[in-house]
Amino acid sequence: MKRLFVLLLISCLMSFAVHTQAQYETRQAIDFFNSTKLARGDLKTMLTENDIEGSPYLNDDFIKGTIYTTSQTRYVDVPLRYNIYSEQVELKSGNGSVQALDPPEIVEKVEFGDYILVYVPFKVSRNIRRGFFRVIEPGDKAALLARAQVLFEDAKKPAAYQEAEPPKFIRKPDDYFIRIGKEPAQLISRKKDLEEVFPDHKKEVNTFIKKYKVKPNKPERMAELVQFYNSL
Repeated sequence: MKRLFVLLLISCLMSFAVHTQAQYETRQAIDFFNSTKLARGDLKTMLTENDIEGSPYLNDDFIKGTIYTTSQTRYVDVPLRYNIYSEQVELKSGNGSVQALDPPEIVEKVEFGDYILVYVPFKVSRNIRRGFFRVIEPGDKAALLARAQVLFEDAKKPAAYQEAEPPKFIRKPDDYFIRIGKEPAQLISRKKDLEEVFPDHKKEVNTFIKKYKVKPNKPERMAELVQFYNSL
């Protein structure tokens, strides 16, 4: 009887913890600007957007969205866009000024339009960095994430048989990462990465990869693989 009581108590506590985790205090955008340190991006001091071809943004226009913080607060109706080049979430304040989230570590996730961004650790060679990723396939056990890439190319002076070219932003293909639980996300650039990233269910995972021809350049197939792994 005593053992049964202890088990029931543990179950109740776990249920309470899950319920508590899901609760967010909701505040408006103005509260976010009043309570958060914001910084201006330094890109516009170098060149104005009109001088550059292409775009550094995931979404050129600001979209009203929601910021979820690590302190379990969510701020709604915040005008947002993501600057891929500077790796910053930008916000437009009530007076029209554009500012960047600082520090980004306060962010759990950002939702705007069709986008969900998370700020998570990831591996670069043997180093661990943190950055924003677009969520392609969510999951508690595993998640498929995309890291957008933009290159900045300086202006080219006129030369023989070549006209002058303005500076430009060049959008590159996304890099895809898989994150297992709360571990740093791992870059998936080879088929071998797919076979090795999952810590368990190796046989089932490898069978799925071969059967459905899952490859790093096919994000829709990788999303299906992550779905399958999360179901095991």
